[in-house]
Amino acid sequence: MSAAAQQTGSAGALAAAQQQPSFWLSVLVPVYNVEDWVAQCLDSIRAALLALPPGQAAGVEVLLLNDASSDASWHIVQQMAAQWPPCGHLALMAHPRNRGLSAARNTLLDAARGEYVWFLDSDDKLMPQAMAALHRHLHAAGASGQKPDLLMCDFQIWRSRPRCKHRLRGELHRSSFAGAATAFSSDRRALMLGLLRRGQMHIWSKITRRALWGSDLRFAEGAYFEDMQLVPRLALHCQSFAYVPQVWVAYRQHGRSILSGMNLRKAQDLSAALLQARDQWQSGGATPPPPGEPEMAFAFSHLAARNFIGAMRYVCNARNGLDARAQQASGAQFWANWQNTALLPAGQLLRQYARRGQLWRAMRFGYWMRRAQKMAAHLKDAAP
Repeated sequence: MSAAAQQTGSAGALAAAQQQPSFWLSVLVPVYNVEDWVAQCLDSIRAALLALPPGQAAGVEVLLLNDASSDASWHIVQQMAAQWPPCGHLALMAHPRNRGLSAARNTLLDAARGEYVWFLDSDDKLMPQAMAALHRHLHAAGASGQKPDLLMCDFQIWRSRPRCKHRLRGELHRSSFAGAATAFSSDRRALMLGLLRRGQMHIWSKITRRALWGSDLRFAEGAYFEDMQLVPRLALHCQSFAYVPQVWVAYRQHGRSILSGMNLRKAQDLSAALLQARDQWQSGGATPPPPGEPEMAFAFSHLAARNFIGAMRYVCNARNGLDARAQQASGAQFWANWQNTALLPAGQLLRQYARRGQLWRAMRFGYWMRRAQKMAAHLKDAAP
């Protein structure tokens, strides 16, 4: 029977974890109101552990945290924990009250003891050979003395009713990085450019050294799009990386995922998601690559434009229930957020789109820019 412990909060988990042997990997799973999906998530972790080479599962800890679920999620977890096979170390933790995904991840991170940490959402799943592939890569990297700070994998979109159109969109294999497969690289420019160009800023496709996570690097509590806020800052801390273009995670699409139900709070957080990364980058708190380098500035500004357009699309939707003044105030704020985030002025970004033959992107950004500017002008004219 594997070691299974139940703790309350992070303090008890920290004390228990200090008594455990060293781990090469910590799998961190926050749990909140996922009764329909959490069993599949845990089944996938168990299958991945069983696929590891003999003896290697003992070096994996799986930490699950109940963020005060109000459904049967935690009951399902406890039942499965009681029948957990002799592989890995399973520990159960709990928040006394609901604090949100970011706080749950931060508590799990504080309790983790693995050399590497891998966040997994409790409605997603690992592919059967994911952990074994990760182990092979890290074992080979260790033998050569080149273990990366960050290792990125690919993912697939997991739908309950996949259709032909989803397959044609490439949802069975989505890349998380715009670059070639690499076992080890210290080219930090390539890392940042590859992340920005692909724009897939989710944390569950990034396995990281736990030592990277200093006290200044935590998920923003109470915010949506917390991964978008954090991953660029995480990359600024990395001295090396690896990219394995294999599908290791299945990301579930369902009606309660963050992108399926946009609201004004989410739109506000989306429009400002890259502000902190830009400030850290330009303040001198990060070493090269320089943010002003042309390709870097374009890639960052384009990602900020994507976020701006996503926020504007919501606020201009007639079905959102916002009155005209609320729409104007939101549009003005989103435009201000883009201006404070982007590394290129709007006119220069438009010219860069045109020079690269990306006319649709230029037209799209220009359209939403003009709408936001009109909203800001109307709001100013209506001010007393």
